[in-house]
Amino acid sequence: MGHDGAQHGNDGNSGNDGSNGDGGNEHAGDQRQIIVRAVEEGELADWGRAVQSGFMEAKGDGSEEMRQAFFDPGRTLGAYDRGRCVGTFRSTDRELTVPGGAALVADAITNVTVAATHRRRGLLTRMMTQDLAAAAERGDSLAILVAAEYRIYGRFGFGPATAHRGYSIDKLRAGGVRVPAEADGGSFEFLTMEEWRKFGPELHDRFRRTQPGAIDRRAVNWQMRTGELQGSDRSWKEPLVVLYRDAAGRPAGFLAYTVTDEWPNMITKCTLKVRDHVAVDRAAAAAMWRYVLSVDWIDKVEISNIAPDDPLPLLLDDPRACVDGGDSSADFVWLRLLDGPKAFGARTYAGAGQVVLQVADRLGYLDGRWALTAAADGTGGLTRADDGAPADLALDVRELGTLYLGSDSAARLHAAGLLRELRPGGAARTDALLRTDFRPWCPDGF
Repeated sequence: MGHDGAQHGNDGNSGNDGSNGDGGNEHAGDQRQIIVRAVEEGELADWGRAVQSGFMEAKGDGSEEMRQAFFDPGRTLGAYDRGRCVGTFRSTDRELTVPGGAALVADAITNVTVAATHRRRGLLTRMMTQDLAAAAERGDSLAILVAAEYRIYGRFGFGPATAHRGYSIDKLRAGGVRVPAEADGGSFEFLTMEEWRKFGPELHDRFRRTQPGAIDRRAVNWQMRTGELQGSDRSWKEPLVVLYRDAAGRPAGFLAYTVTDEWPNMITKCTLKVRDHVAVDRAAAAAMWRYVLSVDWIDKVEISNIAPDDPLPLLLDDPRACVDGGDSSADFVWLRLLDGPKAFGARTYAGAGQVVLQVADRLGYLDGRWALTAAADGTGGLTRADDGAPADLALDVRELGTLYLGSDSAARLHAAGLLRELRPGGAARTDALLRTDFRPWCPDGF
């Protein structure tokens, strides 16, 4: 029911882990020369050039205006070798919605790079551990990032916690869209970019508070989305944006899209590409998909980012017309727990019960035995367990991060050998507590 449209680089950051595999091998001589410190605002151009080269892009500064807009004093780090920036790291506060609707402040990590000339010197480890320690000191209960490389961040305790998928819909085969009766009487209107900036933030806030895994959008994100702030390549293209109002006239969703203009032999072969979609409820979402499939001259609809178990295909007269979009389906946000009691106390649970977890955490934040307890009313939490209490599961903190939002099941992780059952049925008992109706989804990059 929501889609950011911006992939990792379009929020002014280019994602994470550009050429950064530091391997954990530190050379003492190099470490005395390389300093990790906070970047000053006047150093952003040089820092931006290091980010660009870390992602193997042209060595521009990535737009000075853009870098300043995303600059967080004290949380933009650089690794400097004799005055040259050879590693970059940035974090910021973002609100993350957890099962049950509570929002937790997360340490959102991005712009992580280590120059190819300085790999395997422990620079990523130094920047990451420094940032996580600062986050824990601030009272953040978790950290999040988007991992461009799968094998890097598990050793720091991050596990994949949300996913998204893409769909390609054959409009001619799809037929109609089943829409709930409450969506009848709704209406659509086109918005200018200024109007989108007016209506969008409030609608997105209403949406993300109902979607576990979603994060907030800051004002600068809306500036980029609407073209008010652009990168140095000026590649932004203005989309068509429609606002959906429900039968009572209240804004209930918006949809942003572009259309490819293809007319071979004067026969339309146009594709509608959905760039952003937000709906406050299922009725509004269904109404917007009906709108999409009613647009004239369209042969195909492409949706690059939708919740992994969104019911969209089942809304169509012919669900076979909606097929996997290929390379847009993947894991997305990775999560690292820092304060277990605070994080698990904020979410809700599917039923009453208790399991004891033996957690391994090489950084020490959650290392040890923990009792996860839930009551029939859905409340619950995590507390230190008595050493004599028999444990149900043994797992690494990265797998606990995967389970936290409900992205995967303990049973599936157990089948893959990613955790161990210490008592028969431990995985099933854990799943009975942590189960969610729908998997978490984060449509926004950071």
